[in-house]
Amino acid sequence: MTATPARAPVLLADYRPTDYLIDKVDIDFRLHPTAARVVARLSMRPNPKGIPGALLRLDGDGVTALRIELDGAPLDLALARPESLTIEAPPARPFELVIESQVNPAGNTQLSGLYRSGSAYCTQCEAEGFRRITYFLDRPDVLSVFTTRIEAERGEAPILLGNGNRVAHGDIPGTSRHYAVWFDPHPKPSYLFALVGGDLGVIQDHFQTMRGRSVQLAIYVEHGKEARAHYAMDALKRSMKWDEEKFGREYDLDVFNIVAVSDFNMGAMENKGLNIFNDKYVLASPTTATDADYAGIESVIAHEYFHNWTGNRITCRDWFQLCLKEGLTVFRDQEFSSDQRSRPVKRIEDVRGLRAAQFAEDAGPLAHAVRPETYVEINNFYTATVYQKGAEVIRTLKTLIGDAAFSAGMELYFKRHDGAAATVEEFIACFADSSGYDFQQFMLWYRQAGTPILQVRSLYDRDAATFMLEFQQTTPPTPGQNEKKPLVIPVALGLIGAAGHELALATAGENDPGGATEDECASGVFNVSTSSRQIIFKNVRTQPTPSLLRHFSAPVRLDYNYSEAELLTLLRADSDLFNRWQAAQTYSTRLLVQATADIRGGSEPDFSENFARAIGEIVAAGDIDPAFSAMTVTLPGELDVAREIGRDVDPDAIHSARMTLKHRVGSFIMPIAMTAYERLSGASAGYSPDAASSGKRALRLAALDLIAAGDPVSARDLSERQFESADNMTDRIGALSILTLIGGEPRDRALARFYDLYAHDALVIDKWFTLQATIPEPGTLDRVSRLMSHPAFTMTNPNRLRALIGAFATGNPTQFNASDGSGYNFLAGSIITLDQNNPQVAARLLVAFRSWKTMEPERRAHANSALREVSRHPGLSIDTRDIIDRMIA
Repeated sequence: MTATPARAPVLLADYRPTDYLIDKVDIDFRLHPTAARVVARLSMRPNPKGIPGALLRLDGDGVTALRIELDGAPLDLALARPESLTIEAPPARPFELVIESQVNPAGNTQLSGLYRSGSAYCTQCEAEGFRRITYFLDRPDVLSVFTTRIEAERGEAPILLGNGNRVAHGDIPGTSRHYAVWFDPHPKPSYLFALVGGDLGVIQDHFQTMRGRSVQLAIYVEHGKEARAHYAMDALKRSMKWDEEKFGREYDLDVFNIVAVSDFNMGAMENKGLNIFNDKYVLASPTTATDADYAGIESVIAHEYFHNWTGNRITCRDWFQLCLKEGLTVFRDQEFSSDQRSRPVKRIEDVRGLRAAQFAEDAGPLAHAVRPETYVEINNFYTATVYQKGAEVIRTLKTLIGDAAFSAGMELYFKRHDGAAATVEEFIACFADSSGYDFQQFMLWYRQAGTPILQVRSLYDRDAATFMLEFQQTTPPTPGQNEKKPLVIPVALGLIGAAGHELALATAGENDPGGATEDECASGVFNVSTSSRQIIFKNVRTQPTPSLLRHFSAPVRLDYNYSEAELLTLLRADSDLFNRWQAAQTYSTRLLVQATADIRGGSEPDFSENFARAIGEIVAAGDIDPAFSAMTVTLPGELDVAREIGRDVDPDAIHSARMTLKHRVGSFIMPIAMTAYERLSGASAGYSPDAASSGKRALRLAALDLIAAGDPVSARDLSERQFESADNMTDRIGALSILTLIGGEPRDRALARFYDLYAHDALVIDKWFTLQATIPEPGTLDRVSRLMSHPAFTMTNPNRLRALIGAFATGNPTQFNASDGSGYNFLAGSIITLDQNNPQVAARLLVAFRSWKTMEPERRAHANSALREVSRHPGLSIDTRDIIDRMIA
């Protein structure tokens, strides 16, 4: 192999409009497993905004050109190189370019472009996959109207699907082949192109839009799995209705199709009218899918449908604007799920995910702005920062200007930019016009990398009856950005009195030191837009407990030295459920950080009886909101504690501290946990994935987890009975997870039994692989290595790779970060092997190293060695080379 060729960075500052436009695309496919023929007829013209007489360079990647014609005249095939097709002097008028090419779907292990998943043909073109099908101006600001003709053997692919509406279909006389023609009237970039051909089962339904149009809905799956697609169909219809009611967005085609495939690099893709999904986010039944799976299906179905307007009808001008479609659509799917389920619980889930993935990204070598200024490989910028922080920035914007101005701004956005490729600046301008707010400083949220730290200090003056809060904000340096300017940070807050009631917010007045505006007092949202700000509240007769950053009103790290009494007050009395949960997290994280230090110092960790008692109270009262209670009594994960410690991290000490605290809490509240477990034993009768039912199951499992920590023998017996009697996957896999942690012969017996029950179901067996990969004990790496030789394991399926190798690297902190470096070496070797066939998945697995610089010196040295071994490997893909270079810089 040869060394990876260097690729020059792409810079936002270098953007300029394309010199040529493609108004119309007629593309014809003759599907074949190894030699699919593609004829693309491109109606082109010079772009008035481009450079007159510029050469025409079309993107390509692994395409074999067979014929090139310009206005009917043949061109030399030598013009077509592996990475491009270049024509030096195209006409200065509209012209037609015809390109006939050949691709090998069965040999396309990258799963980008046209490839095979099982026996079906499918495509994935975002971000730059269309160039693997034919030569094209493969950039998001080239919008074209597509007509797609697909031809295939009827016996091999009786189902032929494309973008838009089907306008023709039939048999080809004298052959065993048939065809279908699809027309999409809405101009779109090439990354939204899609086709599917295969022998698939289907469920069908219809939706009547708010203007009375009937839309035919269909979900295509492998034969025999149709019954497992009904929840996805229900989620789709609810999404369509919600988008009409909340955003006034009506669907714009006659059909909407979803296809579930088993080989997919990502979760799903929003291709216009033809969404292609990883089947993990479509297929569900009570006996094969957990409550979390159902919630995930609901969220991803909604996300991809919502892209129809925020991504498709309005797309992004260039890939630097990726957050414009992804962050905005994540915000929209979060709002949908909040309305469908419990808003506080959903908010907690989203913030947990943000902190676990995006805060860690911000704190490491892969940190980048929500709207980056440069990239080498765009596939590597489908990140937590773009998606999750991008959504949080929009939520922050909404908090700043209020619901009414936000809704008006969204309406302006849809009106102004429908059918166009927009920028973040154009998006923000709509809200400036709807609200009158000056967003100049707010734009720093898009331009600055890093997680801001909001330090808060308080001072109570009993004689003056005043309570002062002093805020200071800083953002740590990140790669390429050392100087950080103050951001606009909306801080939602309240004050809780000694009796546990909310206090009225009154300040000294806008023109006085420490004052605030009437709007801030009325809304409880105070903006910190300078390096520091003081707010003085008056008429405060008793010392209050401040409830800060309610609803997580901005994506920052809060630093406030709460006393134990204050945390208990928040935990028991705060009207904001998010901050009740946060109080438990703050309390337990503080205990875990101290316990970790004690263990590393060779002393016995202290135990807080007050904390255990508070946890017991929540478990006992859990029927009020069981999903919230389950989250609140669950201790922070080991990665959460490592992130809080921040440097010289010892994963073994953190694990020991967490297990010690969990054991002491479990032992202390054992009778309460036992009572709750038995009380909730009927939660799964007549299984339903709704929020209330799933919440009860979650709390029951949380109680069982605490029982296991306090009395493993009792928990083993309960878990074995639950495992065998369960009539749904949530209860069964929950019991198995407890047995897996308890260990011993019951674990091996249950794992074998689980495999026998579900060996035929790939998605369930993924769970089986993950459970074993995340056992936090020595010997797990050997187990993972053995499982790679298991007949059910394959290096070609991304779901299976993520379930075993990915789960080990991201979900097993002690064993991946083993002090001898074995976990690092294992992942490095796996990445080198995988990179040859699927660079996108290899690069994403490499991200598991993102926090390596926070480890203690011995582990840090091992991680550095493993990373440099990957870096030295000749022939690395651009995807992996980009990540490794940033990781070790």
